[in-house]
Amino acid sequence: MIKKDIDWLAIGALVTAMIVWASSFIALKSAIGPMGPMSVIFGRMLFASLCFVYFIKQFLKLKFTKEDIKYIAIMTIFEPCMYFIFEAKALQNTSAAQAGMITSMMPLTTAVAAGIVLKEIITKKVILGSVLAVIGAVWLSLSADSAENATNPLLGNTLEFLAMVCGAGYTISSRYLSSRFSPLFLTAIQAFVGAIFFLPFALWEHKTVGMHITVDAALWTVYLGVVVTLGGYGMFNFALSRMEAAKATVYINLIPVFTVILAFIILGEKLKFVQIVASVIILTGVFISQMPRVRFFRK
Repeated sequence: MIKKDIDWLAIGALVTAMIVWASSFIALKSAIGPMGPMSVIFGRMLFASLCFVYFIKQFLKLKFTKEDIKYIAIMTIFEPCMYFIFEAKALQNTSAAQAGMITSMMPLTTAVAAGIVLKEIITKKVILGSVLAVIGAVWLSLSADSAENATNPLLGNTLEFLAMVCGAGYTISSRYLSSRFSPLFLTAIQAFVGAIFFLPFALWEHKTVGMHITVDAALWTVYLGVVVTLGGYGMFNFALSRMEAAKATVYINLIPVFTVILAFIILGEKLKFVQIVASVIILTGVFISQMPRVRFFRK
């Protein structure tokens, strides 16, 4: 019997990334109100970029092939550029609960894409675990109390699905690049490109939409840039350098779980029994997808 060991370091990085990303919902909710979505995203990318200024000389020494440049361009276009545009617009048209249902489709989308592009083997355990995690995430989203207005659910859900397609494209590109570049560089290039890309959107928003920068909004934006973008993407890119993309993205279904827990701890929201059950289903799906493959053979 041959047993493939579980990469606990990669799993720890992924769980940490999901907790950090889950906290971004609270931070975004607090910052977007007075500042506007594009301004917050630009500030997020700007502060993340400042954290990498020290490493620029080191990055300039790297050698790139035409294939590397192509995949770097694809990765950054998918995320942060298009991903955040689609998600910001989606949340203006649909409810958070419905967007959460669409988000749960990303692991399966990525698994299929990884099988086609990266030729990764999609095991039955990954499929079963992903399906269970999706069911749990959908159930968790449906059980959440939502006060958001869904002015155009069809448009909003379509935009959220496009954001998930971008997320899958980013994951595949990052997985390919992780064999040649460090998670530090991949996270830095996302921050630099994101800051440049969202600058004109922030300037346009500042001129057309009334807003004021409060101390709380500024602090939440710094948190989004330094902790969520730097820490979250850094951990996720690190995990992708050690784990298949299809397995890594199953952990994204943990975000609704951690969001419910953080909302309970920080915002004092009540946990319903159905949310606890749905969270257990998600955790079970993630556990199944990560079970090591065991191969039996005759001596």
